Amino acid sequence: MIFIENEGNNDPFLNLALEEYILRNFKQGQDYLLFYINEPSIIIGRNQNTLEEINHSYVEENNIKVVRRISGGGAVYHDFGNLNFSFITDYDVKSLNNFRKFTEPVIKVLNKMGVPAELKGRNDIVVNDRKISGNAQFSSVKRMFSHGTLLLDSNLDEVTRALQVKMSKIQSKGHKSVRSRVANISEFLEESLDIESFRSIILKGLYEEREEFETYHLTQEEWEGVHKLKAEKYDSWDWNYGRSPKFNIQRTKRFKIGEIDLRIFVDKGRIEEFKIFGDFFGKEPVTNIENRLIGARYDKPEIESLLADIDTKFYFGDLPKEDFIDLIYGEDEE
Repeated sequence: MIFIENEGNNDPFLNLALEEYILRNFKQGQDYLLFYINEPSIIIGRNQNTLEEINHSYVEENNIKVVRRISGGGAVYHDFGNLNFSFITDYDVKSLNNFRKFTEPVIKVLNKMGVPAELKGRNDIVVNDRKISGNAQFSSVKRMFSHGTLLLDSNLDEVTRALQVKMSKIQSKGHKSVRSRVANISEFLEESLDIESFRSIILKGLYEEREEFETYHLTQEEWEGVHKLKAEKYDSWDWNYGRSPKFNIQRTKRFKIGEIDLRIFVDKGRIEEFKIFGDFFGKEPVTNIENRLIGARYDKPEIESLLADIDTKFYFGDLPKEDFIDLIYGEDEE
């Protein structure tokens, strides 16, 4: 097994690009191990609707990155107290969905540290029925990876805030995350550890499980390939938000001017249908607004831009534009 050094990068967009680059470009017949620590970020599963998983306003206000991974499973929160590991191997039908094979070496190291960790269910590492690690897999025709988190000293309050969805009445075919009772590994250690010391201990423990283990540093050309993949895929709105499954939104609110009821159908992140119903009085036909938003990204800045020259009082009466936009794309009322 070869350990690939990510050179201390904490950018989640770059680290996920690095993982995929290794999977698709490094030679077959060789196993690789990758570690990375991300700055505060939410990592969305491949088949999830991003808006169903995040507290959008909190994420924006706190500059929490949102990035979709190529593996399935649920949304997870990463920060500097969380170590991520990835075993990249040849595809093997016996290895696919065999999370025990890939988590067992990690569990052994944790056990040696005095942490009574065990695999429970299909893909979670737990201590006393509290989740300390979630795992997921991805396979291509010839290669696969099994990756997971290790919550050493993550801000669990931030996990709750960042993943507390504030936009309800979204109906989609995306796979919603199931929230588990989580814990930090630090709770079960006799002595506190910083994340770098923890990383070293886990790596050393995994080294001891293998007879042959070496460290590899990517070439400049390989890093250029990683950055190219990051720019073209992981940095893009289309990948992180637009890849969400089809979904419908109904948002209704009673204002002083009357009730407005919106029905929005979104496909590949773009508004395919937009209908405005209600008992308001207006001079201009609301079809002007509806038609303007068809084809737009379901993204607040784009919606604001497209409605920049619209005066909502001509359509609804005395209704501030920001209130209308918040109804299209905003948090639920408390």
